Order: sequence, then structure tokens, then C-alpha cells
Amino acid sequence: PGGSSSVNPLQSSGQCVQLSFEGSALGRLGETPRADVPSHIHAALSITSPSLADHVTLLNKKLIDWLRYASTQQGGGASSVGFFNGPRIRQPGPVTELDGGPSGDFFTVLCVAQGFTEDQWMNAHAFSLLRPWLLASSAAPGDSSAEADDRSDVDGSVVSMVSATSSSSRLLAPRERLREKSFLYAQRLIEQSDRKALKRADSELQKACLVEAVLILDQVCLEDVSQVFRAFPAVKALYGRLSPELGAARVLLAVAQFYLNHGETAAVDCEPVWRLVFGRLPAELFNDPHLAHSLLRFTRLHLHHLQPRVVQYTQAFPNLLKFLAWDSPAVLEDFVDLLPSLVTPGTAVELLHSLLDLPCLSATLVLQLRVALWGTESFLRPAWPTHPISEAAGGRAQLSLEAFRSPAHRGLFLFLLRAEAGSGDTIARLATLHRLLAEAADWPRVVQAAQAVPVLLHVYFNAVVTVTPVANEKLLSQLVSVLLERSSLTHTSVLPLSFPPHRVLSFHLLRFCKLRPSLVVDQSHELLEFAGTTANAFSKEAVFTDVVWLLGEVLSGGSDPRCSVELITSCFESLEAVLFEVTSSAPPPGEEPVAPRVITSLMSALAKLASRSHDLIPRVSLFLSKLRAAARGGAVVWSREEDLVAIVTRGEELCSLLRLPGVAQSVLTPPPRGPRWHRDLNVAPSLQLRALSGLALLH
Repeated sequence: PGGSSSVNPLQSSGQCVQLSFEGSALGRLGETPRADVPSHIHAALSITSPSLADHVTLLNKKLIDWLRYASTQQGGGASSVGFFNGPRIRQPGPVTELDGGPSGDFFTVLCVAQGFTEDQWMNAHAFSLLRPWLLASSAAPGDSSAEADDRSDVDGSVVSMVSATSSSSRLLAPRERLREKSFLYAQRLIEQSDRKALKRADSELQKACLVEAVLILDQVCLEDVSQVFRAFPAVKALYGRLSPELGAARVLLAVAQFYLNHGETAAVDCEPVWRLVFGRLPAELFNDPHLAHSLLRFTRLHLHHLQPRVVQYTQAFPNLLKFLAWDSPAVLEDFVDLLPSLVTPGTAVELLHSLLDLPCLSATLVLQLRVALWGTESFLRPAWPTHPISEAAGGRAQLSLEAFRSPAHRGLFLFLLRAEAGSGDTIARLATLHRLLAEAADWPRVVQAAQAVPVLLHVYFNAVVTVTPVANEKLLSQLVSVLLERSSLTHTSVLPLSFPPHRVLSFHLLRFCKLRPSLVVDQSHELLEFAGTTANAFSKEAVFTDVVWLLGEVLSGGSDPRCSVELITSCFESLEAVLFEVTSSAPPPGEEPVAPRVITSLMSALAKLASRSHDLIPRVSLFLSKLRAAARGGAVVWSREEDLVAIVTRGEELCSLLRLPGVAQSVLTPPPRGPRWHRDLNVAPSLQLRALSGLALLH
């Protein structure tokens, strides 16, 4: 270090960039392994100095030559052997197009030859690294002034008459000239894509080069807006040629990116593009993993533009969820990021139903593809080939297939397979749909979709609170109704529920009502109807207990002035009837005895309501006394002794507290923003409540 023979690190970094290109080209020729060129580019360009600027300028000049002035003659002599004579050398001819036709004087990676020259290899590698270089060098130092030297001297470069630049182009700085040559190169590739390749491998290469060409045009237009009007005719023609058939879906995504970035500048109608990207592509190619990855990655990268500009994006969530229903483990991370952007006041309710119906959608997609492969009477047939579906093999899906083919159930499946939102929130015959898809409960794709639902529900509800306006009580009221409705269906569903969604629904029901206590009064009819149904106490313990807690905790004049004595009395009578039925009758056939937690929550709710309407105190005191006596006398049988003790203890504490109405009201109905003397967790009273109950017993 510090010696005279040490190499300047800035000069070394600049040389590293140049050698990266040349080394990668030699790697293609089989001389050296290919280096990690993009990382070298970014590492070198992160250093700013005049020395590095000179190297960047020099490399821009070399790239211009490699891209535009590569030889159009085939490299090397191709040998041929005649029947009556020895081997002879055939003179190399010009390169050809992918369809075998003659090529022009502009060599590109889509030109075909029996052998390639070194500058042609450099052309191919310069193209493969062109877009990262344009992106990285846009902020590089130097190259700001016009250069008199119009092109660098590179051995092996052939300058044709047609490829000579105009006088105005000669006066541009090397970076701007490279941008111009990149533009011409990409346009040339788009022109060559119109030719039909003779080999399948060449056809795939053609699509890959098209993707890169459109993205290069996009990058050039981002740096120079004036190029948009030159590029749009070629991109528009490419879209018109490829859009009828979906074999080049990844190219169409690149076209969509171009339209997204420059459609407003060119004042073109972008709606057909978005109907293709968010309509046909996911609807027909949902089982293509490469497309799923590309489309979701495109959506994530451009989400900040899609949300405000593209109306079709939020309306297409039923289509996008097909990727998730088909292969949820592979795309779950993408949807965790995308789901909040799909939650709007207009789509929130329908999106919640769609998430809960995700296992049904997964089963329906499997049936759709099986009918398309093995049946001829399908009313929905995808246009993309797929592999046989092992989930539905062996006759296990016979009943589900018959239901899928039946015109009587066509509406159910068509609704699940809809492409856009807005045709309805949910299915009126969900119980029927679950019964028709009962055979799909153990299909791998259906099980994976069901396992993803709880995670997505948490993301969805967090987005409802944080993304949408919290003051939108109309939306929250709708969601409370949906939560109560779907909580009933999740318990009767035959589809797999590894982590029951009703627990997630119950958690966020409490969260909404704590956030907006007025929701309990707004939805009092639905809440009372749910809590007043005795069967819910046996089969829906978690949700039922939370609803009872909400009614007892929130229904008070202090929480909402609209809470009248009549509403409190009506709620008291409904809960009293349920408590009487669950403690005096046997459980329904096939059901377990009601949980002690349900009993204690009902007792606490009745005591809270009575403390706010003193006329109800004698009724609840008498009822609790009878319940304690029945429990002690053995009329109420519990499997565990501690359960019986908990119920008797709760009843004694509440009766003692209600003997002092003023104390009971201050303890059971604390002010909304005052000190909390208890935290009712539906299990047992707090220490403060126990202390006050002990004082009441002394009187």
C-alpha cells in the first residue's frame, strides 16, 4: 500500500466494468466462465471520480459499436465434403433470419448463422447486459458533453452504409448515442419477431428477446420522454399481433408495463391492455406458475401506479385470487403484500366473502380443468394446456363432477369463477355448495387454500382498519353482519379448517366493536338474533361468548345515547331465555354440553344489564339463586368438578354485588374513559371485583 507500483482503485473499478462485458462474451465462446456482470456494474458505478467517468464514457462508445456495427457475415468457414472429391471450404455467407430468409445489414441476437464472429458474440452479450447498464449508468458521472468522435475503433466492427448515424446523432454525447442505438436495436428486434421461427427453441428465444426489447424501450422512454412517440407505434403493433393468442403472455406483461409508464403521455386508450392483463391472463392461465410469478411480481413492482390509475386492478380481485386458490404456498407472500391494496369501501365486503370461499374456488378450479381435459360437455374450458390432476383421480370426485356439469348448479360455479367484482357479494346457497364439494375436503390444493385463509383474513382486517377510513361506520356495520353470518357457516362447512376461521372472525368482531362501540347499537338486531339462538351456544362457543360479552359490556347509555331502557330489557330477556334453556335441558343430539365459559359469560352479561336498569335486579337475583341451588342439588351435571365450582362462585359473587345497586353499577358499568375496575375476560372476575363482592357479603 502506498507504493508507486500500486494500481489506482478507481481505474481498476472502471476497467472492471469493461472487462465484465468482454469476459462475459468470452464465456459464451467457451474460453472463461461468465462473471456476475450486473453486480460489477453497480459496484463500479457507485464510485464517482473523473477517472471512472472516462472509463464509463469509453465503455459507452464500445457498447455502441458492439450493438450497432457487428458483422453481418457468418463467422468461420463451414466445411463440406463431396462424393468424388475431398473436403472443401465453403465461403461464409450472410447471416439469416429465424425463418431462413435473408437478413438485413443489422445484426441482432435473433440472427442465425452456422458460426459467429467475436464481435457478434459481443453484440449478444452487450444486449443481454444493456438494460441493467442503462439503468445503472443513468446516474453515473461524466459523459455530459458532446463528443466529436462519433464512434470508437473496435477491431472486427463492420460499418454499413445503412447503419451510419445521422449528423445530429454524431454530435450527441456517448451516453445519449448509446440510448439511441439501444432504441434502434430494440425496434429491430420487434420487427424480427414478426417472422415465424423454424425451431421451437428459436421461438422461445424470440419471446425472451421481445420481453427485453420492450423493457429497453421503456427504460429509454423513461430517460427521454420525447422517444415515447417514436416507440409507441411499434409497441402498439406488437400488442395487436400477440394479444389474440396468449402464448406470449410474458411479452404482453412487458407491453403492459410500457403502457402503464407512457400511456398517459401518448394519450392512448389503455383499457384493453388492462382487461387482458387482469382479465384473460389470470382467468385462462391461472395454472401456469411462470405467469403467476411474473404477473404478481409486475403488480407488486408497479402497485403505486396501478392503484390510482387502473380501475380494473381492484375490480379484478376474483381473477387474481385464482392464482392463490391454485397454488397458495407459492404466491401467499405476494398476496400478503397485495391484499391491502385490494381493500376499498366498494370491494371490502365482496373480498371478505371471496377469501372465506377460497377453498371452494380451489376445488372448482380443479374440477374445471378436469372437465376440460377429460370431458367434452364443459361450459367453461381453459385455453391453456395443463397436466392431469391427481387430486380428482380415481372416481373420488364423481359427485362433484356431476354437480359441476349439472345446469341446476351452474350458477354457483359460474359465480365462483367470475372474472370481475360487482356481480354480487356472496352465494345464497353456500350450504348447498359446501355439500356439493364435500369430496374435495382432502384434495391437496383445497387443504393448502384453507390453511392460507386465516393468514389472509388477518391481513384483510388490518387493512380495513388502517387503509380504509376508520370513520366509515357504514362499512364496519356491513362487515359486522358478514362476520355473524359467516361465523355460522364456517362451523357447518365440510371443507378443511386446520385453524378455524371463526376464531379470526370472532377476534376482529370484538376489535371493530371496541373501535366503534356504536356498532353494537347499530347492529343490535343481528347481535341479539345471534345471541338469542340457543343452538349457537352449543356449536359456536367462541363467537357466541364474544357476542354475549359485547351486548353486556357496550349496551349502556354511557357508551351510546341511543341505548334505551327498552333495548336493554329486550337484550336481557333474550339472554335470560338462552341461559335458562342451556342449563335446564340436554344438549342437541351429537353436541357436547355447553361450556362453562358460556354460562359464566351469560351470567355476567345479565348482571351488567340489570345494573343499568334496576327494575331487572330482582329478576336476575332470583334466577341466579335458582341456578346456584340447581347446580348444588345436582340438577346441572358437569364433567368436571371445577366447572361446577366456577359457576356457583360466579353466581354468588354477582348476587352479592347486586345487593348494592350503586356499587354494582360502578363496577359492572364503568365510564368509557374512566378507571377500569375490572377486565371481564368471560372466565372469572378480577381481584378488585372479588374484593368488592367480599365487602358486600359483610352487609
